[in-house]
Amino acid sequence: MKLLFIGESWVVHMIHTKGYDSFTSTKYEEGATYLLECLMEEGIEVTYMPSHEIQFKFPQTIDELLKYDGVVISDVGANTFLLQNKTFYQMEILPNSLKLIRDFVKQGGGLLMIGGYLSFSGIEGKANYKNSPLAEVLPVELLDNDDRVEVPEGFTPIPSQKHPIIEEFEEWPQLLGYNKLKAKENTLELLRNDNDPILILGKYFEGKTAAFASDCAPHWGSLEFLNWENYSKFWVNLIHYLKK
Repeated sequence: MKLLFIGESWVVHMIHTKGYDSFTSTKYEEGATYLLECLMEEGIEVTYMPSHEIQFKFPQTIDELLKYDGVVISDVGANTFLLQNKTFYQMEILPNSLKLIRDFVKQGGGLLMIGGYLSFSGIEGKANYKNSPLAEVLPVELLDNDDRVEVPEGFTPIPSQKHPIIEEFEEWPQLLGYNKLKAKENTLELLRNDNDPILILGKYFEGKTAAFASDCAPHWGSLEFLNWENYSKFWVNLIHYLKK
């Protein structure tokens, strides 16, 4: 299986103040390293595109995308896809990357969105997929505003029904938050917290879709989740579901 995994990277710019004086430092981080290693160890061929590469490396044709079986978007907002460098700085007309993903799924590709501060609607609504071409593709309805649910005390996802993706897991680790979503009609909810869906499966024309409302990495992805003995198996099951 060939997978395009997008996002889960960021740059941190810090100001250190020590009395009268201050200085700055900058570091680059990637959050999905462990997950990607797990997938590759299970034989999934992963192409990783960090957030900052989307603006100049994202495929420009549907044929380029159709080389993959599935696309995963994690913790990077719609603006990064829509405001590519050649458009933002040079006013060039380019294909709409999110429409390309929509058409990729329509023709049989798989799409998974993983939760985070810049997934779904995101912090202060800045992820903004609600107003993007992916709103009709995802198996969930999105909020118009900040959709984060912070759970510092932790919550344990509850299975809603049996399904091959999750049926072998008897106990689930705690998570620390999620994006608040609403399952669309004719979708399949597999995990929930109270009345909120956590894992939802759907279809869009010929393709399969999935939404995992919490995170694959810190901070919502707790250390308990990352160290869970079934962490790798869960993600492998979910990724393989996307394949036509």
